[in-house]
Amino acid sequence: MGMAAGLIAMTLIAGCGGGVPDDERGAGAGGSKELEFWGWAPGYEKSVALWNATHPDAPVTFRTIPAGAKGGYEKMFSAVKADNAPCLAQVGFESVPTFLAEGALEDIASHSGDAEGKFSDFAWNQVSYGDQVFGIPVDVGPQALFYRKDVFARFDLAPPTTWAEFTTAAEKLRLADPSYSMTNFSTESYWFGGLVSQAGGQWFRTSGDSWRVGFDSPESRKVADYWQGLVDRELVRTDTPWSPEWLKRLSSGKTATAVGAVWMAGVLTENAKDSAGKWAVAPIPQWEKGGTAAGNEGGSTTAVLKGCRNAEEAAEFATWMSTDPKSLAGLITVAGIYPAAASGRDLPEANKPVPYFGGQKIYDVFDAAAARTDPRWKWGPVMTQAGATFQDAFGKAVADGSSFSGALGWIQDKVVADYRAKGLSVAG
Repeated sequence: MGMAAGLIAMTLIAGCGGGVPDDERGAGAGGSKELEFWGWAPGYEKSVALWNATHPDAPVTFRTIPAGAKGGYEKMFSAVKADNAPCLAQVGFESVPTFLAEGALEDIASHSGDAEGKFSDFAWNQVSYGDQVFGIPVDVGPQALFYRKDVFARFDLAPPTTWAEFTTAAEKLRLADPSYSMTNFSTESYWFGGLVSQAGGQWFRTSGDSWRVGFDSPESRKVADYWQGLVDRELVRTDTPWSPEWLKRLSSGKTATAVGAVWMAGVLTENAKDSAGKWAVAPIPQWEKGGTAAGNEGGSTTAVLKGCRNAEEAAEFATWMSTDPKSLAGLITVAGIYPAAASGRDLPEANKPVPYFGGQKIYDVFDAAAARTDPRWKWGPVMTQAGATFQDAFGKAVADGSSFSGALGWIQDKVVADYRAKGLSVAG
């Protein structure tokens, strides 16, 4: 509730003015219930087509726009300010607080009905603040360990169950053949944040109406120090994620594992076709033997933007898209999502053996991970800016060999300064 109070106060300050008057909401011109939906994920248009075939009174038009961080979100903010925004928008969990800070979301609590009970606590916590609800979860990104079975067999390695075992395996692999590396360290904030969450940390909390920022928390430093040791000893690579070299090494097996979210399966399938059948998935290593904690990297919601005149129909569609079996089957198959709705995990598409992974039912691993993700984790506002700050600081630390923990301290100071510059209260 403290988080809710802080965010709601922030929304009231940032969101005053603009929007559509209450007495104009609920019907478009001539009583039309038409809905526009902006997003970029493949497969969404198929769900829209399914809806339109059975809901002629509230047709949805899907419009493809650039991905959020590549201009899509700015386009949404501009449309809200101009009072011509669509009702529905694809918004990543990490960006929901930023939309709140911009006053760009519509509260649909009165239209969400029993939707909450259809999703995990973690997923619902990403779209709800106190008694307010601003969207319906679509997917989550539980993390696990992707590993090359052939490389592990060649060097007599077993999937590590703890981070200590992960280090031992990395040492053994490098000693056997230095051209191989256990994994690649990423400077991306969302990847690192998932690991901090697994360690029990939180980057953003509130105290009353003030934010508490925790980039330099003990849990963050624990994760940073662990990876610092691997990087300093050259037990892991530091290639830029998504670069040709990064993909090439994953495809060849020279990088033997990838710590990543469920959507990494799609990345491998599309970009490492020659290694089909050689990959497998195991639970993410634990800090303590017998632990079960998992982190989350990614996930999204279908948000309802400020000014929507048909918020009830928008909420109905968003809930339907995330829970209807045919809609979810398409999203799992085409978009490669891991459904946020509990019912989605019972679908054949989420339970069948995956040929690329040698017939392994990989979603069993992610199902267990999703259930063990800390539901307390929330993102803070202006995360795009904070994420860039994080990547710059860690990129510099990797390049010049400086301290990761020191980078966390610098990130902490910079993010706090950025928050205060935007008029947000920061405690401590």
